[in-house]
Amino acid sequence: MSETEIPDRFVKLDEVKRRVGLGKTMIYRLIQEGKFPPPYKLSPFAARWSDREIVAWIDDVKDGFEGKRRKI
Repeated sequence: MSETEIPDRFVKLDEVKRRVGLGKTMIYRLIQEGKFPPPYKLSPFAARWSDREIVAWIDDVKDGFEGKRRKI
């Protein structure tokens, strides 16, 4: 199975915070600025992030810090 065939999964805010090393306020600020993937509203009380989008964001930021390609 190739990487593109791996099914996406939804992750909760706590996991997103742990994986990206940012707090809730900073994550939502970056979403407002268009610099972080927004969550999907699964219900009025449940928001989840795409695991693939979080992984892609981490890779993008990592490239930006190491290669000076972009800044947050």
